[in-house]
Amino acid sequence: MSKICQITGKKALVGNNVSHSNRKTKRRFEVNLFTKKFFWPEEGCWIVLKVSAAGLRLINKIGLDAAVRQAANNGYLSEIKVK
Repeated sequence: MSKICQITGKKALVGNNVSHSNRKTKRRFEVNLFTKKFFWPEEGCWIVLKVSAAGLRLINKIGLDAAVRQAANNGYLSEIKVK
């Protein structure tokens, strides 16, 4: 699975490394991803999500159920692993 946050949809960006002599070479700015296990009380099960740091803050702010439903509506959540 690719490095995409399942809650916010963040993915890697492309930019340049710029040396002291101002040479530019391509590089990738990767997302700060975690594989995290959450207990989903509304469904009564554990789920495993690949979540960025911003996704963790969003889950803390609006709750897991609202964040999962919002991600599903936006098309970021392809599949949920239920444990």
